[in-house]
Amino acid sequence: MKKIQIKQLIEKIEGEAELDFTFNDGQIEDVKINFGFYRGIEEILKGKAARDALVITPRVCGICNHAHLLASVRAIENGYENSGAKIELSSKASDIREFTLSCELIQNHIKWLYMTILPQLEAYVSQKSDENYAMKAVYLSSIITKALAIFAGQWPHSSYAIPGGVSCDPTHLDVMQAQSLVDECIRFFEQVVTGLSLDEYLAIDSVSNLHTIKGDFGNILHLIGSHDMTEIGQSHDKFIVFGDCILSHPGKSIVTNVSNVDPRYVEESIQKGTVAKAVTYKNRLYEVGPLARGMVAKTPIVKSLHKRYKDSLLTRIVARVHEVAQLLEYSKNLLQNLKIDEVSCSIDPHHKMYEFEGIGVVEAARGTLIHKTTVTQGVITHYDIITPTQWNLSHGTQEEQGIAIEAMIGSKSIEEATFIFRTFDICSVCTTQ
Repeated sequence: MKKIQIKQLIEKIEGEAELDFTFNDGQIEDVKINFGFYRGIEEILKGKAARDALVITPRVCGICNHAHLLASVRAIENGYENSGAKIELSSKASDIREFTLSCELIQNHIKWLYMTILPQLEAYVSQKSDENYAMKAVYLSSIITKALAIFAGQWPHSSYAIPGGVSCDPTHLDVMQAQSLVDECIRFFEQVVTGLSLDEYLAIDSVSNLHTIKGDFGNILHLIGSHDMTEIGQSHDKFIVFGDCILSHPGKSIVTNVSNVDPRYVEESIQKGTVAKAVTYKNRLYEVGPLARGMVAKTPIVKSLHKRYKDSLLTRIVARVHEVAQLLEYSKNLLQNLKIDEVSCSIDPHHKMYEFEGIGVVEAARGTLIHKTTVTQGVITHYDIITPTQWNLSHGTQEEQGIAIEAMIGSKSIEEATFIFRTFDICSVCTTQ
């Protein structure tokens, strides 16, 4: 059979992407991924004052703006430290940053689950229900965002994180309101998403116990299992994490062996046919995101799934939903132990440095986000943003296909391939910033 090429516009992701499929003997042999829009945030930042990045970079994305804000402020703080300044965040400031980022990850994960995975999976297996998944997504994401906004002042595009801490000073009443909102999100997760208490869900540590999950997540697992989809979507089985957070410490995982990483060896390259840049670590490709964090952290349920199904779409989906439970528990504990009597910012807000280079790393919803900044005579002369989708959607190298491309190769239909594609939760907005 001769080769056939088909172009497909992918919507209902963050932005749009075009996939160029090559079929051979009824299977996908190759895929080219094209992002066609470029906004040039990195170019806009040149010539601006260093702290202007705290206002501009959150505009890269409408749903990951806190991750960009924190990566930006960490880059400035790292630059200050490289130039001799001492930065010590109070536990209050650190915990508030962690809480708001956790809230952002939760709303990201839930929107992906209810507005992408569930409806697209039902359409793929021709078992569409009458459930209003968009309403469920809006309900939980709006509640957790209200909790976030108590500390950040607004959402999206807040700039409450500043060098040395945060600009907010919450009261006991603020914390109580946030606790109530988190508790409501936990009830939703228990009653609607899993049909289990949070403790019961978090106790699941092996594939043999997945059958106890009910609710909408249980329905996803049933559809994947009953339609022989448990092993599709496998890629190179290599994972990397650069951020240090509750979900994982930095490291890379190859064949379950975890080792150290150094962001200085991250390299970008220009790709033909797309405005998205590719990213490698020591000239090798790695998957980033919830599955990567689960593998590097050796999360029991992720390890159990990986042992049987490798880096399949099933393992990838479960790893991300599992993070919702982890983050809900973590957010509740952060609020319970928040020391509101401590200082919000540890350095003079008017203190500025005029010559420095810094790097800021954050584990965003889709994986590692890196900001690099160079400031000369008080203004930004170079700014580089490396987003998670750049890792997962690289066209590849001479030795390897890109992560998402490898996962789609071998699919027997465009529908199957595009569903696999969406399990990576593609964000063309961040990627073409």
